[in-house]
Parts: sequence; C-alpha cells; structure tokens
Amino acid sequence: MNQRIPITEDLFFAYGKEIESVFRQGVREALLRHKKLGQSVAVWRDGKVVILSPEEIPVDDSPDSADHSIQQS
Repeated sequence: MNQRIPITEDLFFAYGKEIESVFRQGVREALLRHKKLGQSVAVWRDGKVVILSPEEIPVDDSPDSADHSIQQS
C-alpha cells in the first residue's frame, strides 16, 4: 500500500534520492517505449532542439540497467 507523504517545503530535500530514482525510471520507460514503437524524441543539445530517430535514442534496454540507463551524449 502507498504511504502518504506530507507535502512540505523541504520535500525535495528530504526525499531527493527517491524522487530522482522514480524520475529516472519514468524517463527510461518513456525512451524505451518511443524506441520500441519507432517514434522519434526531441532533446535539448548545445542550446538547440534536436530530433533523435528511434535508432539514435540513447537508452540501455538491458534489465540490469533500470536505474542507470539514461546515457549521456
């Protein structure tokens, strides 16, 4: 069952690692979904928007990479 976390000003400081982990997992799943469906994604690179083809999406789809999958380009 989900635990209710009180919303306070220091929420991101108190739960920063947990929030980052969930965020990274969500981004990884979205990138994998786009890649598998053959959909492009838009990224910000060198001050410009760049469209990546599915083949160019930098995400590791191995099961053991769930928390470290977003590769920096």
